[in-house]
Amino acid sequence: MKRLAMIMGVLATGVVTLGATACSGPAENDATEGSPKSTDVTLMLNFYPYGDHAPIYYGLKEGIYEKHGINLKIEPGKGSVATAQAVGAGNVDFGWADTSALLSAVDSGVPVKSVGVFYQTTPSAVQFFTDSGITSPADLKGRTIAITPGDPYTLLLPAFLQRNEINIADVKTVNVQAAAKISAVLSGQADALCGFMSDQGPILTEKSGKPTGGLLFADYGLNFFGSGLVIKDDQMAADPELVRAMWAATSEAFVAARQDPDAAVAAMKGASPTLPAPEVLTEQFTRAREFLFAKDTEGKVPGTNTTEDWASTIRTLTDVGVIKSERPVETYYIDIAQ
Repeated sequence: MKRLAMIMGVLATGVVTLGATACSGPAENDATEGSPKSTDVTLMLNFYPYGDHAPIYYGLKEGIYEKHGINLKIEPGKGSVATAQAVGAGNVDFGWADTSALLSAVDSGVPVKSVGVFYQTTPSAVQFFTDSGITSPADLKGRTIAITPGDPYTLLLPAFLQRNEINIADVKTVNVQAAAKISAVLSGQADALCGFMSDQGPILTEKSGKPTGGLLFADYGLNFFGSGLVIKDDQMAADPELVRAMWAATSEAFVAARQDPDAAVAAMKGASPTLPAPEVLTEQFTRAREFLFAKDTEGKVPGTNTTEDWASTIRTLTDVGVIKSERPVETYYIDIAQ
């Protein structure tokens, strides 16, 4: 607890020097005298690398994870549900997953928990070209929306429509793979798509040369947590120092990225063969930064959550049927400050 107090105190200034000495990774590398040993850690993203992930890549490039004793390897994901399943199966050490997918996975028996949500307002949205004539949820009547069955935004689309007094039958949907949603809108197969406001919109603009807009779920009565760090539910007991070090390094990386967003985006160079163009990454991260804090966590270090915000997210996702019943916060979240 003293060690965690040091992390929290120093992290608030944006500078952390404490390293971890955990030993749950596949191997520990020899370190120079006076420096922490390095533990191999694999983090699986929720999807392919895009602007939301800039802080993680910046932390890797700037040696923040290494300073915390973590030799970080980042892997692309195939959706938050698949990432949660990979963590629960022990195939990766940590995951980066959407909270709605995490709650759904836990209710399905996947042994995972969150140790900190970093994007604390969901970026889930219906997105479209601004010349489509869509300016409010009511304008979606008679329109076709590209969706991917099973992803967190698609699961919540009916609730978004219902909360805005729209009959689900009045909106058409077309099922496509996640990577094909943008093509569906570009080709005219769909009028809009369901996804993260910080992801597809900037790509649509780059590929079409046309401005895009969006109806953010959070602006229309459906707000809940976004994405953050996920662990196997017994990992905190097995290796608390590694979990705390990973959270602290990620939080420090977000602090650093907010201070120098251009450098954070530049750190993503070469992250993936399908990486968006630098200007797209910049716009994605610019949008993503708007979702970093909830009302009660403004001014605190990134990744700090409140029990009240967790309870609100659980209640919201229970009300809309993503999870079957409202369960205690500790079912889904470990507060590492305790």
